[in-house]
Amino acid sequence: MTNTLTPELFRVCDANLNRLKEGIRVVEDIARYKENNKELSLQLKELRHLAKIDDMKLLLDGRDSVNDVLRKSTASEMKRETLQSIITANFKRAQESSRVLEEIYKLVDTELSENFKHIRYSLYALEKEFI
Repeated sequence: MTNTLTPELFRVCDANLNRLKEGIRVVEDIARYKENNKELSLQLKELRHLAKIDDMKLLLDGRDSVNDVLRKSTASEMKRETLQSIITANFKRAQESSRVLEEIYKLVDTELSENFKHIRYSLYALEKEFI
């Protein structure tokens, strides 16, 4: 990856990579431990492992979670009515984050951009299957 992204864009990528992996992990653990769905759990685990960037140092250098202006949770983030709402929220979280990464990496690494696009479309299909 060429170093043409600014520290602020690396910060965007860091936050979205974390969101992507966290969202997948929530759904993966529900599929694994509550639903005992081995196939879905493995598919989600594989996607989570595909969600990576080789040079994590660049992302970590841009990280500033302490000063994040939206660090506090919103009321809608704190309210979940059902387990289904948790699953849906986390699928959406992961899909949106993969889209952000797909777009940003179009600037510097189209192969990596395509990887995040693959993850996003796979999440769309798995969401339909799971729900």
